Amino acid sequence: MPTRLAKYFGSLAVVAALALPAHADPVADFYKSHTVTMLVGYTTGGGFDLYARSVAAHIGKYIPGHPTVVVQNMSGAGSLKAANYLYNVAPKDGTTFGLVRAPVMEPVIGSHGAAFDSTKFTWIGSGTSDLTICGFIGNPKIKTFADAEKYPATVAGSGPGSDEDMFTKILDNLFGLKLQLVSGYPGGAEMLLAVERGEVDGRCGWSYSSIKITKPDWIAQKKLKVLVVLALERAPELPDTPAIMEFAKTERQKQILRLVLNCQILGRPFAAPPNVPAARAAALRKAFEDTMKDPTFIAEMKSRKMEVSPMDWRKIDALMKEMYATPKDIGDETKAIIAGK
Repeated sequence: MPTRLAKYFGSLAVVAALALPAHADPVADFYKSHTVTMLVGYTTGGGFDLYARSVAAHIGKYIPGHPTVVVQNMSGAGSLKAANYLYNVAPKDGTTFGLVRAPVMEPVIGSHGAAFDSTKFTWIGSGTSDLTICGFIGNPKIKTFADAEKYPATVAGSGPGSDEDMFTKILDNLFGLKLQLVSGYPGGAEMLLAVERGEVDGRCGWSYSSIKITKPDWIAQKKLKVLVVLALERAPELPDTPAIMEFAKTERQKQILRLVLNCQILGRPFAAPPNVPAARAAALRKAFEDTMKDPTFIAEMKSRKMEVSPMDWRKIDALMKEMYATPKDIGDETKAIIAGK
């Protein structure tokens, strides 16, 4: 009798096991019942927004459970507002991540507006490094970096923490350019329109890839005058344009530039809040990696003149740790320069 019962219950166990899903996946089960929100720290229509929306259109098919991914713009101070929200308010369950960049160095220089530690974000990856320039459409007197040392010009900015505000003040206070910052524009699309309308002469801290996407005719017709590449070295794409590091005369200037230029290396970085469950963080990182390899995504990006040269999340983590190891006196001096009028 015991033998018959054992066989009977054994058979039930086999049937029950066969009735269960062959590969139960708690991460997929979670995402099946949730919508994922992608925050974009910039206004609609700009280069960062277009890039993020392209990623959002594809990444859902690589996240286990294939959730719907919706884009939510949260502009302000060069994505500082979005970074604060992502770190302090957004759910930490893996349902929210976003594109934030410029504010990652704000805590290093002691900015009062930054309520986060960039080393503690759950970094997902970056779509591409960024080529950033100081470029002009207006003001016929200014065609070179040397001209900007002689003649005054107006440039657009979107508030403390933005690339444009930061680099304008760096160029003014570290190198003596005569740039008047007109700040407070909501985002890239509005600053682009301000340049186009002649409200300002140009922008410093301007993404060259964004210009290629939104105003390719400015480049083709040589209407855009690129004064300087905001990078450590000259860019292969603009070999005749000097890099800002070429104008550094002291080791102190070089240290300050290395700190602020780290943000440009980040390019188009995506991050989730701190303390996302490890399995879901791994799933988001893998989904991002797979999206960057997707032939359809790559073809679409190429057709839109958007670059795909991804950076692994581990490299971003290492870059953040290097940035946070900056000596305090360099951070303090950088803050004083950026705060200068």
